[in-house]
Amino acid sequence: MGQSGLMRAMTVVPGKADSASVGEVPEPPESDGSVLVEGLLAGICGTDIELCSGLFGTGRPGADRLVIGHESLGRVLEAPTGSGFATGDLIVGIVRRPDPVPCPACARGEWDFCRNGRYTERGIKEMDGYGAERWRVDPYYAVPVPQQLGQLGVLVEPASILTKAWDQIEHVGARSWYGPEHVLITGAGPIGLLAALIATQRGHTVHVLDLATDGPKPQLVRDLGAEYLNDVSDLTVTPDVVVEATGAGQLVFDCAKLLPPAGVMCLTGISPGPASIDVQLDALTRQLVVRNAALVGTVNAAKRHYADAVEVLLAADPAWLERLITRSVPLSNWPAALVKEPGDIKVVVDLQR
Repeated sequence: MGQSGLMRAMTVVPGKADSASVGEVPEPPESDGSVLVEGLLAGICGTDIELCSGLFGTGRPGADRLVIGHESLGRVLEAPTGSGFATGDLIVGIVRRPDPVPCPACARGEWDFCRNGRYTERGIKEMDGYGAERWRVDPYYAVPVPQQLGQLGVLVEPASILTKAWDQIEHVGARSWYGPEHVLITGAGPIGLLAALIATQRGHTVHVLDLATDGPKPQLVRDLGAEYLNDVSDLTVTPDVVVEATGAGQLVFDCAKLLPPAGVMCLTGISPGPASIDVQLDALTRQLVVRNAALVGTVNAAKRHYADAVEVLLAADPAWLERLITRSVPLSNWPAALVKEPGDIKVVVDLQR
Protein backbone atom coordinates (compact mmCIF):
# COMPACT_ATOMS: atom_id res chain seq x y z
CA MET A 1 0.00 0.00 0.00
CA GLY A 2 1.34 3.40 -0.96
CA GLN A 3 0.28 6.73 0.44
CA SER A 4 -3.35 7.19 1.49
CA GLY A 5 -5.83 6.44 -1.29
CA LEU A 6 -3.24 4.86 -3.56
CA MET A 7 -2.21 1.29 -4.31
CA ARG A 8 0.52 -0.45 -6.27
CA ALA A 9 -0.16 -1.65 -9.79
CA MET A 10 1.51 -2.91 -12.97
CA THR A 11 1.51 0.17 -15.18
CA VAL A 12 2.70 1.23 -18.62
CA VAL A 13 2.45 4.42 -20.64
CA PRO A 14 0.37 3.36 -23.67
CA GLY A 15 2.37 3.51 -26.88
CA LYS A 16 5.68 4.11 -25.08
CA ALA A 17 8.28 1.36 -25.07
CA ASP A 18 10.15 0.45 -21.87
CA SER A 19 7.64 2.28 -19.67
CA ALA A 20 6.70 -0.71 -17.49
CA SER A 21 6.85 0.27 -13.83
CA VAL A 22 5.39 -0.28 -10.40
CA GLY A 23 2.98 2.61 -10.36
CA GLU A 24 0.90 4.08 -7.57
CA VAL A 25 -2.66 4.52 -8.76
CA PRO A 26 -5.97 5.45 -7.12
CA GLU A 27 -8.20 2.80 -5.60
CA PRO A 28 -10.44 1.20 -8.26
CA PRO A 29 -13.51 3.32 -9.02
CA GLU A 30 -16.95 1.93 -8.22
CA SER A 31 -17.81 2.41 -11.87
CA ASP A 32 -15.65 -0.66 -12.58
CA GLY A 33 -18.12 -2.84 -10.69
CA SER A 34 -19.73 -3.54 -7.35
CA VAL A 35 -17.44 -6.45 -6.41
CA LEU A 36 -14.21 -5.34 -4.71
CA VAL A 37 -11.39 -7.83 -5.15
CA GLU A 38 -7.97 -8.34 -3.60
CA GLY A 39 -5.55 -9.09 -6.42
CA LEU A 40 -3.65 -12.34 -5.95
CA LEU A 41 -1.97 -13.19 -9.26
CA ALA A 42 -1.67 -11.80 -12.76
CA GLY A 43 -0.40 -13.98 -15.58
CA ILE A 44 2.00 -12.62 -18.19
CA CYS A 45 1.53 -13.43 -21.87
CA GLY A 46 2.71 -12.19 -25.26
CA THR A 47 0.05 -9.48 -25.28
CA ASP A 48 1.55 -7.95 -22.11
CA ILE A 49 5.03 -8.01 -23.62
CA GLU A 50 3.73 -6.20 -26.73
CA LEU A 51 1.92 -3.65 -24.53
CA CYS A 52 5.16 -2.98 -22.69
CA SER A 53 6.96 -2.62 -26.02
CA GLY A 54 4.59 0.19 -26.96
CA LEU A 55 3.10 -1.67 -29.92
CA PHE A 56 -0.48 -1.01 -28.86
CA GLY A 57 -2.70 -0.35 -25.85
CA THR A 58 -4.91 2.54 -24.77
CA GLY A 59 -5.75 3.72 -21.27
CA ARG A 60 -8.90 5.11 -19.75
CA PRO A 61 -9.98 8.36 -21.43
CA GLY A 62 -7.80 11.14 -20.06
CA ALA A 63 -5.38 8.79 -18.26
CA ASP A 64 -1.65 8.87 -18.97
CA ARG A 65 -1.03 5.34 -17.69
CA LEU A 66 -2.66 1.97 -18.21
CA VAL A 67 -2.86 -0.70 -15.52
CA ILE A 68 -2.19 -3.92 -17.40
CA GLY A 69 -2.90 -7.53 -16.45
CA HIS A 70 -5.73 -9.41 -18.14
CA GLU A 71 -4.97 -12.92 -16.82
CA SER A 72 -6.32 -12.53 -13.31
CA LEU A 73 -6.97 -14.25 -10.01
CA GLY A 74 -8.33 -12.48 -6.97
CA ARG A 75 -10.18 -12.92 -3.68
CA VAL A 76 -13.44 -11.11 -3.01
CA LEU A 77 -13.23 -8.44 -0.32
CA GLU A 78 -16.73 -6.99 -0.69
CA ALA A 79 -19.72 -8.10 -2.73
CA PRO A 80 -23.32 -6.88 -2.65
CA THR A 81 -26.16 -9.18 -1.66
CA GLY A 82 -27.51 -11.00 -4.68
CA SER A 83 -24.28 -10.72 -6.67
CA GLY A 84 -23.57 -14.44 -6.41
CA PHE A 85 -20.28 -13.75 -4.62
CA ALA A 86 -19.24 -13.55 -0.98
CA THR A 87 -16.17 -12.37 0.90
CA GLY A 88 -13.33 -14.87 0.49
CA ASP A 89 -14.48 -16.29 -2.86
CA LEU A 90 -11.83 -16.78 -5.53
CA ILE A 91 -12.66 -14.95 -8.72
CA VAL A 92 -11.40 -14.28 -12.25
CA GLY A 93 -12.33 -11.23 -14.29
CA ILE A 94 -13.44 -11.50 -17.91
CA VAL A 95 -11.27 -9.44 -20.26
CA ARG A 96 -13.53 -8.00 -22.95
CA ARG A 97 -16.60 -5.80 -22.63
CA PRO A 98 -19.19 -5.32 -25.41
CA ASP A 99 -19.26 -2.17 -27.48
CA PRO A 100 -21.83 0.47 -26.50
CA VAL A 101 -23.88 0.29 -29.71
CA PRO A 102 -24.01 -2.77 -29.38
CA CYS A 103 -23.21 -4.61 -32.61
CA PRO A 104 -25.29 -7.75 -33.35
CA ALA A 105 -22.61 -10.02 -31.88
CA CYS A 106 -22.11 -8.02 -28.67
CA ALA A 107 -25.87 -7.79 -28.20
CA ARG A 108 -25.95 -11.58 -28.00
CA GLY A 109 -23.08 -11.93 -25.53
CA GLU A 110 -20.60 -12.83 -28.27
CA TRP A 111 -18.33 -9.85 -27.64
CA ASP A 112 -15.35 -11.91 -28.78
CA PHE A 113 -16.86 -11.49 -32.28
CA CYS A 114 -17.44 -7.73 -31.99
CA ARG A 115 -18.12 -6.41 -35.49
CA ASN A 116 -17.32 -2.72 -35.13
CA GLY A 117 -14.17 -2.76 -32.97
CA ARG A 118 -15.65 -0.51 -30.28
CA TYR A 119 -15.28 -3.13 -27.55
CA THR A 120 -13.08 -2.41 -24.52
CA GLU A 121 -10.69 -4.78 -22.76
CA ARG A 122 -9.37 -4.82 -19.21
CA GLY A 123 -5.66 -4.09 -19.20
CA ILE A 124 -5.49 -3.65 -22.97
CA LYS A 125 -7.98 -1.22 -24.49
CA GLU A 126 -9.50 1.77 -22.71
CA MET A 127 -9.90 -0.02 -19.36
CA ASP A 128 -7.47 -0.65 -16.52
CA GLY A 129 -6.58 -4.26 -15.98
CA TYR A 130 -6.34 -6.63 -13.05
CA GLY A 131 -2.63 -6.16 -12.29
CA ALA A 132 -3.20 -4.23 -9.08
CA GLU A 133 -3.44 -4.82 -5.34
CA ARG A 134 -7.20 -4.30 -5.63
CA TRP A 135 -9.63 -4.20 -8.51
CA ARG A 136 -13.37 -4.03 -9.06
CA VAL A 137 -15.58 -5.97 -11.44
CA ASP A 138 -19.25 -6.17 -12.32
CA PRO A 139 -20.67 -9.54 -11.17
CA TYR A 140 -21.71 -10.37 -14.74
CA TYR A 141 -18.08 -10.19 -15.86
CA ALA A 142 -16.75 -12.23 -12.96
CA VAL A 143 -16.10 -15.98 -13.01
CA PRO A 144 -16.22 -17.99 -9.77
CA VAL A 145 -13.20 -20.20 -9.17
CA PRO A 146 -13.58 -23.27 -6.92
CA GLN A 147 -11.37 -23.08 -3.85
CA GLN A 148 -9.81 -26.42 -4.76
CA LEU A 149 -8.15 -24.82 -7.80
CA GLY A 150 -6.43 -22.24 -5.60
CA GLN A 151 -3.65 -20.39 -7.41
CA LEU A 152 -4.22 -22.49 -10.52
CA GLY A 153 -7.23 -20.26 -11.11
CA VAL A 154 -4.82 -17.84 -12.82
CA LEU A 155 -4.90 -20.30 -15.75
CA VAL A 156 -8.64 -19.82 -16.33
CA GLU A 157 -8.27 -16.92 -18.78
CA PRO A 158 -5.64 -18.57 -21.02
CA ALA A 159 -7.61 -21.83 -20.86
CA SER A 160 -10.72 -19.94 -22.00
CA ILE A 161 -8.88 -19.05 -25.22
CA LEU A 162 -8.60 -22.78 -25.94
CA THR A 163 -12.12 -23.77 -24.92
CA LYS A 164 -13.27 -21.07 -27.34
CA ALA A 165 -10.89 -22.45 -30.00
CA TRP A 166 -12.31 -25.95 -29.61
CA ASP A 167 -15.82 -24.49 -29.76
CA GLN A 168 -14.91 -22.98 -33.15
CA ILE A 169 -13.28 -26.21 -34.35
CA GLU A 170 -16.44 -28.14 -33.55
CA HIS A 171 -18.65 -25.56 -35.29
CA VAL A 172 -16.55 -25.72 -38.46
CA GLY A 173 -16.14 -29.49 -38.28
CA ALA A 174 -19.89 -29.96 -38.01
CA ARG A 175 -20.34 -28.85 -41.66
CA SER A 176 -19.42 -32.46 -42.52
CA TRP A 177 -19.15 -35.80 -40.77
CA TYR A 178 -16.88 -35.02 -37.85
CA GLY A 179 -14.84 -37.60 -35.98
CA PRO A 180 -11.29 -36.32 -35.53
CA GLU A 181 -8.68 -38.76 -34.30
CA HIS A 182 -5.27 -37.12 -34.64
CA VAL A 183 -4.69 -33.55 -33.40
CA LEU A 184 -1.50 -31.61 -34.08
CA ILE A 185 -0.62 -28.75 -31.72
CA THR A 186 2.12 -26.39 -32.87
CA GLY A 187 3.92 -24.65 -30.03
CA ALA A 188 4.37 -25.90 -26.46
CA GLY A 189 3.94 -22.61 -24.64
CA PRO A 190 1.01 -22.13 -22.25
CA ILE A 191 -1.55 -21.94 -25.07
CA GLY A 192 -0.19 -24.99 -26.88
CA LEU A 193 0.04 -27.06 -23.70
CA LEU A 194 -3.49 -26.14 -22.64
CA ALA A 195 -4.68 -27.00 -26.16
CA ALA A 196 -3.00 -30.37 -25.81
CA LEU A 197 -4.58 -30.89 -22.40
CA ILE A 198 -8.07 -30.28 -23.80
CA ALA A 199 -7.41 -32.51 -26.82
CA THR A 200 -6.35 -35.39 -24.58
CA GLN A 201 -9.37 -34.84 -22.33
CA ARG A 202 -11.51 -35.20 -25.47
CA GLY A 203 -9.92 -38.55 -26.24
CA HIS A 204 -7.89 -37.51 -29.29
CA THR A 205 -4.41 -38.78 -30.14
CA VAL A 206 -2.25 -35.71 -29.67
CA HIS A 207 1.02 -34.65 -31.30
CA VAL A 208 2.80 -31.50 -30.11
CA LEU A 209 5.43 -29.72 -32.19
CA ASP A 210 7.98 -27.38 -30.56
CA LEU A 211 11.62 -26.44 -31.08
CA ALA A 212 12.68 -27.02 -27.46
CA THR A 213 14.78 -30.12 -26.93
CA ASP A 214 15.29 -29.72 -23.18
CA GLY A 215 13.56 -27.99 -20.29
CA PRO A 216 10.10 -28.91 -18.99
CA LYS A 217 8.13 -28.90 -22.26
CA PRO A 218 8.91 -32.38 -23.66
CA GLN A 219 8.07 -34.15 -20.40
CA LEU A 220 4.90 -32.12 -19.86
CA VAL A 221 3.69 -33.24 -23.28
CA ARG A 222 4.62 -36.87 -22.71
CA ASP A 223 2.95 -36.87 -19.30
CA LEU A 224 -0.30 -36.11 -21.12
CA GLY A 225 0.24 -39.27 -23.16
CA ALA A 226 0.97 -37.14 -26.24
CA GLU A 227 3.82 -37.32 -28.76
CA TYR A 228 6.48 -34.61 -28.71
CA LEU A 229 8.08 -33.57 -32.01
CA ASN A 230 10.79 -31.08 -33.00
CA ASP A 231 10.10 -31.02 -36.75
CA VAL A 232 6.87 -31.24 -38.71
CA SER A 233 8.53 -33.80 -40.99
CA ASP A 234 8.65 -36.18 -37.99
CA LEU A 235 4.86 -36.43 -37.98
CA THR A 236 3.87 -39.87 -39.29
CA VAL A 237 0.08 -39.40 -39.32
CA THR A 238 -2.33 -37.02 -41.02
CA PRO A 239 -3.80 -34.57 -38.49
CA ASP A 240 -7.56 -34.14 -38.66
CA VAL A 241 -7.25 -30.96 -36.60
CA VAL A 242 -4.35 -28.54 -36.22
CA VAL A 243 -4.28 -26.00 -33.39
CA GLU A 244 -1.60 -23.48 -34.36
CA ALA A 245 -0.20 -21.55 -31.38
CA THR A 246 3.00 -19.98 -32.75
CA GLY A 247 1.83 -17.59 -35.46
CA ALA A 248 4.99 -18.41 -37.44
CA GLY A 249 4.01 -17.93 -41.07
CA GLN A 250 6.08 -20.71 -42.59
CA LEU A 251 4.86 -23.21 -40.01
CA VAL A 252 1.25 -22.17 -40.59
CA PHE A 253 1.77 -22.78 -44.31
CA ASP A 254 3.49 -26.14 -43.80
CA CYS A 255 0.80 -27.43 -41.43
CA ALA A 256 -2.08 -26.19 -43.59
CA LYS A 257 -0.73 -28.40 -46.39
CA LEU A 258 -1.13 -31.42 -44.10
CA LEU A 259 -4.89 -31.08 -43.70
CA PRO A 260 -6.98 -33.99 -45.00
CA PRO A 261 -10.45 -33.73 -46.57
CA ALA A 262 -12.68 -31.69 -44.24
CA GLY A 263 -9.71 -30.98 -41.97
CA VAL A 264 -9.75 -27.93 -39.71
CA MET A 265 -6.86 -25.70 -38.70
CA CYS A 266 -7.46 -23.19 -35.90
CA LEU A 267 -5.04 -20.27 -35.67
CA THR A 268 -4.55 -19.03 -32.09
CA GLY A 269 -1.09 -17.45 -32.29
CA ILE A 270 0.26 -14.17 -33.65
CA SER A 271 3.95 -13.91 -34.41
CA PRO A 272 5.93 -10.75 -33.60
CA GLY A 273 8.28 -11.62 -36.48
CA PRO A 274 8.35 -10.53 -40.15
CA ALA A 275 5.01 -9.83 -41.76
CA SER A 276 5.64 -11.78 -44.98
CA ILE A 277 7.13 -15.04 -46.24
CA ASP A 278 7.55 -16.54 -49.68
CA VAL A 279 4.98 -19.30 -50.18
CA GLN A 280 3.28 -21.02 -53.10
CA LEU A 281 -0.13 -19.66 -52.15
CA ASP A 282 -1.85 -20.85 -55.34
CA ALA A 283 -0.86 -24.44 -54.58
CA LEU A 284 -2.08 -24.15 -50.98
CA THR A 285 -5.36 -22.58 -52.08
CA ARG A 286 -5.94 -25.41 -54.54
CA GLN A 287 -5.25 -27.99 -51.83
CA LEU A 288 -7.61 -26.35 -49.34
CA VAL A 289 -10.36 -26.07 -51.95
CA VAL A 290 -10.18 -29.60 -53.32
CA ARG A 291 -10.03 -31.04 -49.79
CA ASN A 292 -12.82 -28.88 -48.34
CA ALA A 293 -10.33 -27.95 -45.62
CA ALA A 294 -10.78 -24.86 -43.46
CA LEU A 295 -8.55 -22.34 -41.70
CA VAL A 296 -10.19 -20.34 -38.92
CA GLY A 297 -8.73 -17.67 -36.68
CA THR A 298 -9.79 -17.17 -33.07
CA VAL A 299 -9.10 -14.66 -30.32
CA ASN A 300 -10.55 -13.81 -26.91
CA ALA A 301 -13.48 -15.70 -25.37
CA ALA A 302 -17.11 -15.32 -24.37
CA LYS A 303 -18.43 -15.80 -20.85
CA ARG A 304 -19.37 -19.44 -21.41
CA HIS A 305 -15.81 -20.27 -22.44
CA TYR A 306 -14.52 -19.14 -19.03
CA ALA A 307 -16.94 -21.54 -17.34
CA ASP A 308 -15.76 -24.30 -19.68
CA ALA A 309 -12.16 -23.44 -18.79
CA VAL A 310 -12.88 -23.93 -15.08
CA GLU A 311 -14.24 -27.40 -15.86
CA VAL A 312 -11.17 -28.25 -17.94
CA LEU A 313 -8.83 -27.25 -15.12
CA LEU A 314 -10.86 -29.13 -12.51
CA ALA A 315 -10.62 -32.29 -14.61
CA ALA A 316 -6.84 -31.98 -15.03
CA ASP A 317 -4.08 -33.34 -12.80
CA PRO A 318 -3.29 -30.40 -10.48
CA ALA A 319 0.34 -31.45 -10.24
CA TRP A 320 0.63 -31.21 -14.04
CA LEU A 321 -1.01 -27.77 -14.04
CA GLU A 322 1.33 -26.55 -11.32
CA ARG A 323 4.29 -27.35 -13.56
CA LEU A 324 2.96 -24.90 -16.16
CA ILE A 325 3.58 -22.02 -13.75
CA THR A 326 7.35 -21.97 -13.85
CA ARG A 327 8.11 -18.62 -12.21
CA SER A 328 6.48 -16.15 -9.82
CA VAL A 329 7.68 -12.54 -9.67
CA PRO A 330 6.69 -10.07 -6.91
CA LEU A 331 4.67 -7.00 -7.85
CA SER A 332 7.51 -4.89 -6.42
CA ASN A 333 9.70 -6.11 -9.32
CA TRP A 334 7.09 -7.15 -11.86
CA PRO A 335 8.94 -5.93 -15.02
CA ALA A 336 11.31 -8.87 -14.42
CA ALA A 337 8.44 -11.09 -15.56
CA LEU A 338 8.78 -9.62 -19.06
CA VAL A 339 12.30 -10.99 -19.51
CA LYS A 340 12.17 -14.59 -20.67
CA GLU A 341 14.35 -17.02 -18.73
CA PRO A 342 15.35 -20.58 -19.68
CA GLY A 343 12.56 -23.02 -18.95
CA ASP A 344 9.84 -20.37 -18.69
CA ILE A 345 6.33 -21.45 -19.62
CA LYS A 346 3.82 -19.39 -17.65
CA VAL A 347 5.20 -16.56 -15.54
CA VAL A 348 2.91 -14.91 -12.99
CA VAL A 349 3.10 -11.76 -10.90
CA ASP A 350 2.36 -12.12 -7.18
CA LEU A 351 0.26 -9.03 -6.48
CA GLN A 352 0.65 -9.43 -2.71
CA ARG A 353 4.44 -9.12 -2.65
